[in-house]
Amino acid sequence: MAEAALSSVAKPAAQGDSRLKVLRRFELGDQAFHILTKTCAVAVLLLLGGVIFSLIHGSIPALEKFGFGFLTSQAWNPVTENFGAAPAIYGTLITSIIALAIAVPLGLGIAVFLTELCPYALRRPIGIAVELLAGIPSIIYGIWGMFVLAPFLQEHVQPAIIAIFANVPLLNQLFSGPPYGIGIATAGLILSIMILPLISSISRDVFETVPTVLKESAFGIGCTRWEVIRNIVAPYTGVGLVGGIMLALGRALGETMAVTFVIGNAHKIAPSILGPGTTISATIANEFTEADGAIYTSSLITLGLLLFIITFIVLSISRLLLMRIESQGAR
Repeated sequence: MAEAALSSVAKPAAQGDSRLKVLRRFELGDQAFHILTKTCAVAVLLLLGGVIFSLIHGSIPALEKFGFGFLTSQAWNPVTENFGAAPAIYGTLITSIIALAIAVPLGLGIAVFLTELCPYALRRPIGIAVELLAGIPSIIYGIWGMFVLAPFLQEHVQPAIIAIFANVPLLNQLFSGPPYGIGIATAGLILSIMILPLISSISRDVFETVPTVLKESAFGIGCTRWEVIRNIVAPYTGVGLVGGIMLALGRALGETMAVTFVIGNAHKIAPSILGPGTTISATIANEFTEADGAIYTSSLITLGLLLFIITFIVLSISRLLLMRIESQGAR
């Protein structure tokens, strides 16, 4: 009897010890996971801080010599070590704006067609075909743009555009000069093709999150398809659309090889977008291996710092827009 009583007392105690061991193991696992994720987060911040520090440290010689005049100067003469970033900044911004002006309407149109108008059997093949554009290497876009697109534009498109706007004030300056084929407009067109699948795929995924009951209710009260898209789909997906567009803009700002092939690589600011120009990334790619002086190298690193700042400003603006849209939706 005594042994039975002892065994009955020992069993709950043993079960309690096993449960404590299991709980302790779970607690140790949670602590290890917390430390691991925190380490990854801190590592990203340290890596970002290291990049910023290296860019600032490498930019000091150029900034000390040129000051803020580096941002406004068009000079780029390695022989006299006189450098300026204005043409590269101008080309980076203009090509990205042209790319967005072309790719955003096309990408949204493709997304609307695939989600609202396209027959179900064709949605997947067409969607895959569009997304395959994102898998093409940028250097392939550059080669195609240089040997196929640029000659076609030079012979058939740019002469017609120059003739059409020859007598239109302001536009005759924007579309003037000899038809080179290569230039800022060609680089913007190449960029629009490269960011098109990004905008269309994100927009399509966002459009598919709209509840079917909302669209069916709108159709039920007599709304047309355009009214449903404008008044139901677009407001519901505004945050996702802005995020996708800004993500595409980030890629356009930093694209290098494709732009380098077709932009002409001229360090000047021309009023015509048909003329040659340059971008920050193209300038760095073209000349970093040839930079043999401290000021030359520092000027290129300063261009990288400027590209980092421009990208940071764009992402900050996009974040503010997203927060504003979210706050309006909450109201």
